[in-house]
Amino acid sequence: MDSMTSQSSQASQTPQSPHTFQVDLRGLVDLLSHHLYSSPKVYLRELLQNAVDAITARRAEEPDAPARVRLSAEGDALRVEDSGVGLTESDVHSLLATIGRSSKRADGLQEVRSDFLGQFGIGLLACFVVAERIRVVSRSARTPGAAPVEWTATDDGSYTVRTLPDEARPEPGTTVHLVARPGAAEWLSHARVLSLARDFGALLPYDVRVGEEAVTDLPAPWDRPYPSPATRRVALARHCHDLFGFTPLDAIELDVPLAGVRGVAYVLPSAVSPAQRAGHRVHLKGMLLTERAEQLLPEWAFFVRCVLDTDSLRPTASRESLYEDETLAAVREALGDRIRGWLTGLAAGDPERLAAFLSVHYLGVKSLARHDEEMLRTMLPWLPFETTDGRLSLEEFAQRHPVVHFTRTVEEYRQVAPIASAQGVGVVNGGYTYDSELVEALPSVRPGTMVAELDADTVTAHLDAPDPDEELALAGFLSAARAKLDPLGCDVVLRAFHPLSVPALHLDDRSSRHEQARAEAEEQADDLWAGILGSLRGSAPRARLVLNHLNPLIRRIGALHDPELIGTATESLYGQALLMAQRPLRPADSALLNRAFLGLLEWATHSDSGQEGGRP
Repeated sequence: MDSMTSQSSQASQTPQSPHTFQVDLRGLVDLLSHHLYSSPKVYLRELLQNAVDAITARRAEEPDAPARVRLSAEGDALRVEDSGVGLTESDVHSLLATIGRSSKRADGLQEVRSDFLGQFGIGLLACFVVAERIRVVSRSARTPGAAPVEWTATDDGSYTVRTLPDEARPEPGTTVHLVARPGAAEWLSHARVLSLARDFGALLPYDVRVGEEAVTDLPAPWDRPYPSPATRRVALARHCHDLFGFTPLDAIELDVPLAGVRGVAYVLPSAVSPAQRAGHRVHLKGMLLTERAEQLLPEWAFFVRCVLDTDSLRPTASRESLYEDETLAAVREALGDRIRGWLTGLAAGDPERLAAFLSVHYLGVKSLARHDEEMLRTMLPWLPFETTDGRLSLEEFAQRHPVVHFTRTVEEYRQVAPIASAQGVGVVNGGYTYDSELVEALPSVRPGTMVAELDADTVTAHLDAPDPDEELALAGFLSAARAKLDPLGCDVVLRAFHPLSVPALHLDDRSSRHEQARAEAEEQADDLWAGILGSLRGSAPRARLVLNHLNPLIRRIGALHDPELIGTATESLYGQALLMAQRPLRPADSALLNRAFLGLLEWATHSDSGQEGGRP
């Protein structure tokens, strides 16, 4: 046993020879095209990126070196030539033929690495997404006298390298030749190459051309001088229409030097859902990185679309989105400050443009204001709210009413607004997105303002009680009516209120609705759950049917003496009040409405037989 353990121990300590991963290039290309990159079009971005980085590397040592990139599409082939730093034969073996190693690691260039667009060393491999063969001819600018070198690779993973005579490439730089793979020739056509080059490289700092047609268009629209602010607005509006397909309400400058960001945010001309994730165009050192940068701005800024250039943000491995880190968070906050500052500026100096903006995007501003007291204070005179006095700002509404009452749901507001308004009680509809939160935040920016949620007790307290003698005379009727509605969890009270045309008002609040739902669940549950639900019974106020003593119909119904007819009339008033309040009907409520309707028909068709009470 000991001998076996010793042998096992010795075997486990025997050095193992290392092995090298074997890479299936065809499989890797398939992985790139279907999972890493969103579209084959990125091959051109990789070519432009390599060319621009090569020029940047050369200019780090030779500031006056030429800076040009030329693309030529010929049938199913593409040639890309740059005046960059070039490669030696050893560079070719160690860089082009080694997957994952970046040419930016070349000796002497590490200090300028931050100026490169590419950071992941995938390089020419992405070109195999559209090409079956890649040929590179390069001459190094860092090694005087070095001969041109040719590197040719195919998508089966094989490559060859050979040295060429000087005349094959007299000047330093690199030329890449692509031959399309079957079915991909369209990606190498002149029209497609020109379109992609302009899309990706319009803001690149060097002279880039496809044939004789310029690709770069500098300075960027937001950096150009204009004769007047109006001319600038028109030019940026045209740029937005060309880029995003809409004419903006306004353009917001996004100049954040400390974050290395320059660009513009275009305000959408129509409302969008806050849940809709906006896509923004982000250029990294002039190269288009993505058209779908969703995390660039705060969530509340859903009313703008941005285009900008940055040198500080990090791309992901595919270079098609932004890496979420502290830098991106800081840039997001800085851009949010710029948009907030634009709104503040409109409030201070251009109320007409602000009103036009708020008529479309008030929801976005409300979203911002609920988290930002300064923004709420600034926007208070401008943000519209639905109130019993009409569509007003909270500032104007608070000036009219000593107490700002509000409801939390649209249904509650519709239920009480006509009655409250007639009694002189001001109510804000807080049922829309963010509105109740903003009303509750009002005292923090307007000291001394009283804010209170409107409930059934508050409404009832503002209604006039009838004369005690008249209420006593109706005691029998009220007792019968209460007995009829008690199984529904609803009380009956008598009040005098305006408008006279409203015979009855159904009032409840969230706590009473919760209690009704609990009671219904208790009735339908088994013994165990009924006991549990019964223990949850609270002291929440019940819903109430408020009868209007000033209404002629209520006065006539109150004079009835037939208990059955009183019950039918009470059920009818209850059902009509529910419908007026636009409340969802429970099964019991629907059954009551049907019963009351049939009961009234029965009474109406037999009223000529001398039934007591006659027609109300």
